[in-house]
Amino acid sequence: MTQSADTFLLLTILTLVTILLVFGMKYFSAARQAQQRLAHEGAYQELADKAAVAQTAGAAALAKLESDIAEMKTKVAGIEKVLREVE
Repeated sequence: MTQSADTFLLLTILTLVTILLVFGMKYFSAARQAQQRLAHEGAYQELADKAAVAQTAGAAALAKLESDIAEMKTKVAGIEKVLREVE
C-alpha cells in the first residue's frame, strides 16, 4: 500500500510541477512579447519623429524655393520691361 501511495504522491507532484512549468513558460512568453512590442513602438515613435522633422525641413525648403521663384519672376518682369523700352 505504501508503494502505491508513494507513486500517487510522486505523480501528483510531477503533474503539479508540469502545470506550473507550463504556466510559467506562458507568462514568460507573454512578458517577452510585451517587451518586444514596447521596443517596436519606441522604434516607430522615433521613426515618426524623424519623419516629422524631415517634413518640416522639406516645407521650409519649399517655402524658400517659392520665394526665390517669386523673386526671379519679379526680376524677369523688370528685364522684360527694360527690353520693351529699348525697342
